[in-house]
Amino acid sequence: MSERSDLLQGTLDLLLLKVISLEPMHGWGITLRMEQMSGNVLLLNQGSLYPALERLRRKGWIRSQWQITDNNRRARFYELTPAGRKRLTVERAAWKRAATAVNAIVDWAGALP
Repeated sequence: MSERSDLLQGTLDLLLLKVISLEPMHGWGITLRMEQMSGNVLLLNQGSLYPALERLRRKGWIRSQWQITDNNRRARFYELTPAGRKRLTVERAAWKRAATAVNAIVDWAGALP
């Protein structure tokens, strides 16, 4: 049984860039996809999502345009820019370094050098 949790601070940009890299999608779709991909562990509330999307748009990492959803509703769809794809690569590498360091500390069972 897994508990749902809030996103770790500092990971939202990476997660949004990754989810949006899969295909252009609207905000609600991004939220659902992130929950699906995390096995319903990570929560993304709308109050965090839209300011983060706007921040990524201002940085030039994503762009958006109005489209019609499958439910015939008008929604803003987000997609990665070439700069966003480059940033995703940088963010992934930084995350992997940090995760390795955190795992080393959490799993530490030896003596200090």
